[in-house]
Amino acid sequence: MADLKLTNVAKVYGGTVEVLKGINLDITTGELIVFVGPSGCGKSTLLRMIAGLEKISEGTLEIDGTVVNDVPPAQRGIAMVFQSYALYPHMTVRDNMAFALKLAKNSATEIDEAITRAARVLQLEDYLDRLPKALSGGQRQRVAIGRSIVRDPKVYLFDEPLSNLDASLRVATRIEIAQLKESMPDSTMIYVTHDQVEAMTLASRIVVLANKGIAQVGTPLELYETPENEFVAQFIGSPAMNLLAGEVVKTGKTTTVKVHDGGGTITANIPTTDNDMGLAVNVGIRPEDMIPATGDNHAFKDTVSIAEALGEVTQVYFEPPKAGQNKDTVIAKLAGIHHGLRGQEMTLTADPSKVHLFSNGQSLLYR
Repeated sequence: MADLKLTNVAKVYGGTVEVLKGINLDITTGELIVFVGPSGCGKSTLLRMIAGLEKISEGTLEIDGTVVNDVPPAQRGIAMVFQSYALYPHMTVRDNMAFALKLAKNSATEIDEAITRAARVLQLEDYLDRLPKALSGGQRQRVAIGRSIVRDPKVYLFDEPLSNLDASLRVATRIEIAQLKESMPDSTMIYVTHDQVEAMTLASRIVVLANKGIAQVGTPLELYETPENEFVAQFIGSPAMNLLAGEVVKTGKTTTVKVHDGGGTITANIPTTDNDMGLAVNVGIRPEDMIPATGDNHAFKDTVSIAEALGEVTQVYFEPPKAGQNKDTVIAKLAGIHHGLRGQEMTLTADPSKVHLFSNGQSLLYR
């Protein structure tokens, strides 16, 4: 397996259209790295540059200490699983998995051993003599993964491999990929997805891409609990983190903020200095961290517009912004089932350890 290092990598089309710039990332053997970000942020482009399917405009890509910018895809020791299964319809599962090995002129014994090993890992032993049309979507995707495994590559690349599956198959196949990674602990995998659940459950680290670069890199819980900026704070987590405008009214080991637009005061376990007094900030609170409050020590007070009873939680939406106001609708997720909330006024706050503060888009924790 392999370490990867990207240094100041950029992608420019036609000399003028800059898609990615300043990408610096170290990936170590055994990691499962997930690229996430909004549509058009360049996550698939970055994956294809690593594979060698797109030329790197600037910077270097190293695999095990060797710069591979000009190395052809077939010689990089990389296997890629695409969004579409890309299976040969006239070939059996066995022949699909053996195809690349035959081109590489491996012996019949080597091919048979590799297919047997991969089929056992992916639970495809009973399907080796079937054609792709006789398989379910999840089974076809496993065959596509198996075609990569038999090559014993240095790095596995997955480009949104579950996006063509229905909801139940996505869950099942996601679990299978997680189990596959556990069975291959030394394998290095890079996985592109737009699905937060896939990213949070599969990744050892997540790379959030935005504005042509990397917004933050960290473990799933690091990105959820301590986002470096408002973009990551709102991109990770569903529904998105609430952002409430306010200003600092007390500094020290903890910080107190006066919240505008119907809010009171709320405390965050974030240290500030005297120079921060009066600083304009956005108070970030995740919907699941909002709790009922009384008195002036609260973050938000408004009328419930919609209440969705989901069983384990009740999702509460407050009155949408009035015309001309530039703010998002606030959402709260309350544990359990709550009746008769629509049209009622609610006052909400959050534990100081769950409150985030942002100034000019950046978290005060990372100053």
